[in-house]
Amino acid sequence: MLKKLIYISLFLFGIILLIGCNYLENQNVRKVGMLIESSLHNHPWEERGYDGLLAIRDQYDVDIYLKEKVKSEHEIVNAVDELVKNGVTLIFGHGNIYGRYFADIASNYPDIHFVYFNGGYYADNVTSLNFDSHAMGFFSGMIAGKMTDTKQIGILAAHEWQPEIEGFYEGVKYEDPSIVVHINFINDWNEVDIAIDMYERMKRNQVDVVYPAGELFSDVILERVVADNNYGIGYGADQSYIDSEAILTSTIQHVDKLYMLAAEKVMNQSLDGGILFFDFQDEVISLGKYSPDIPLDFQEAVNDLIDHYKKTNLLPNEQ
Repeated sequence: MLKKLIYISLFLFGIILLIGCNYLENQNVRKVGMLIESSLHNHPWEERGYDGLLAIRDQYDVDIYLKEKVKSEHEIVNAVDELVKNGVTLIFGHGNIYGRYFADIASNYPDIHFVYFNGGYYADNVTSLNFDSHAMGFFSGMIAGKMTDTKQIGILAAHEWQPEIEGFYEGVKYEDPSIVVHINFINDWNEVDIAIDMYERMKRNQVDVVYPAGELFSDVILERVVADNNYGIGYGADQSYIDSEAILTSTIQHVDKLYMLAAEKVMNQSLDGGILFFDFQDEVISLGKYSPDIPLDFQEAVNDLIDHYKKTNLLPNEQ
């Protein structure tokens, strides 16, 4: 009888030990931090990053820490050191400026996983998350090409390297090769006044569909587009709230979903250091609501092409 009780006790102890090990393995992250370049107030990109941080908190019941206005190397190093001292083991840098600095200091924090957006720097514990935005640009470009009357379309881009810019251009030309696409680069995410000046010049060229591909200035430009009785394509988030008819659709990057995806991989110890890309297939990129001005059959055609792209990774001009 005593031997039987000993076996039962050892068996139960083994179960408890296994449960404990699994718990520790899956719950190794209890505190998550985020660095942002600006403040949350009136900065849509930063607000969307914080929404992702809140989603992680709610899903995994972790403590979160937000550090605002962290830009320089000195500020980044100090912020990381402070977060680590507070027990944070997963740190998001909400922008591409953090990549180089994270890679430089990563070896000093082997138990910390660093995650940032849109860059080419990585290490064993540094991961770059990238929206593969070419396709979202392509499909929205098709819509712009369908809806222009003047055959003059404008792109206001923050930076030349944005994949959605090339995609948008290709989509317009796929729909109608005769359309003229005017492209201006602001070389900054935040220069609203320059964006307005460029839009006014585009109007003189009879541009009647505009894609302002920069989150801080997109609202301002689209409001002017609506006032001028032109069409616009939203950027970053669904901007149909500005005008459900004039905003033909929006190219949406679901930052919160991508952060949740990264956090899930960290919790499961399956997030590797490296440069990772995410697209429609990962449910982190989509098009927004369609304007009722777009013919219904064309809406359905675009949806079918997006579904085909999800299955094959082939855009219409590659098939």
